Amino acid sequence: MREIIVAGCGPAGMLAAIAAAREGAKVTILEAKEKPGRKLLMTGNGRCNLTNLDPKLPRSYYGTDPETVRKLASGIFEQFSVSDTLAFFEELGLLTMDKNGYVYPYTGQASSVLELLLQELRRLKVKLKFSEKILSATWRDGWWDVNTASWTYRCDYLILACGSRAISSTGSDGSGYTLAKQIGHSIVPVLPALTALTVKGNSFAACFGVRCHAKISLCVMAGNGKENASWETLAQDTGELQWTDNGISGIVVFQVSRFASRALYNGNKVRVILDFLPEIPSVELRSVLGKLTERYSEETAGQAFSGLLPAKLMSAVLEQMRMKSSMKAGNITEKQLSSLAYVIKNLVLPIHGTRDFEQCQVCTGGVALEEVEAETLNSKICPGLSMAGEILDIDGPCGGYNLQWAWSSGYVAGTHAARKSADPSKENEIRFRESTE
Repeated sequence: MREIIVAGCGPAGMLAAIAAAREGAKVTILEAKEKPGRKLLMTGNGRCNLTNLDPKLPRSYYGTDPETVRKLASGIFEQFSVSDTLAFFEELGLLTMDKNGYVYPYTGQASSVLELLLQELRRLKVKLKFSEKILSATWRDGWWDVNTASWTYRCDYLILACGSRAISSTGSDGSGYTLAKQIGHSIVPVLPALTALTVKGNSFAACFGVRCHAKISLCVMAGNGKENASWETLAQDTGELQWTDNGISGIVVFQVSRFASRALYNGNKVRVILDFLPEIPSVELRSVLGKLTERYSEETAGQAFSGLLPAKLMSAVLEQMRMKSSMKAGNITEKQLSSLAYVIKNLVLPIHGTRDFEQCQVCTGGVALEEVEAETLNSKICPGLSMAGEILDIDGPCGGYNLQWAWSSGYVAGTHAARKSADPSKENEIRFRESTE
């Protein structure tokens, strides 16, 4: 009987263990924390956004090489799709609900998902070992010696599903990258993603806590500041934005943040352009502003425009133009009205950075995808090894995409690990030994 150790008891690790056990393998999960699924309990604000019904989901993921990401994701989702995920959880006894394509447990509680997964692990007699952080793993003579502070475990197959560096307090402290690197894998620099952005010289600090609707365009300076330099738009999204004490947050910001992380890491200048009224064309907005100043000519600018944007935000926008919200609306010039319409539609904020790993939902970067087999997620570097979940250089947007990747990659990795011949291929054995000499 194949003996498999899964590193990590998060979504990917649990699915890998379940899939391997269903194929007849003897499975042990080693979890660094004292309790399982801590990050899973936080997903969807505690409600667990299980997956997304987006028909373009396989093409919605990012990584260093977009073409490699697209091919790998498509292949993995063909083996364990969104439909398979829903059928899997239905089999476990979980009722789900669809909210505009976002799928949640009917209970509205992530704890329901975790409990059903743990029940299935117990039913399959998977061993769960908590407070057992893997310190090292050594392959020799067809076996893995997996070392923790208290014990050395032996197995003939190891699945790394240790997560990323996002919210290390949940157990994903980046140690999986260290293990993969020690074994011989390359790590694409790991950076925060799905996180807030900080703004240089934030003149909108007074808007702290304000929420508003906006279209965001994330732009990067191409050309490294040379004469031919120009701004390139890398990502756009529309939705609710929230102002923080030093920048901007909200799902609409999270969706573009991974591009900011990578560009800033590469030394590029980054900015965002905010359109606070994306559904209203510029010409129409200019007309609306003119009519409001005529109607409320004896009122203040803040009062005249109070129906357009939240009061604090409107005041900050006027401050950007060296105008006061207390100025008389009837005294605003035609030129100022045109400028105001432009700024409302094109407010530029220079980006200083992102929040740190403790304040991001996932990471961008990880184990290089070209070093794993696209169909199985088995390592090309070392025999008897595969990886699943966030440890790989693939990340998705908010909305259930990253959990779906965890379910699918975990199930595929576990299934193929259990089915793989007990004797790893000589080709991989030779490649591994050459890489460690």
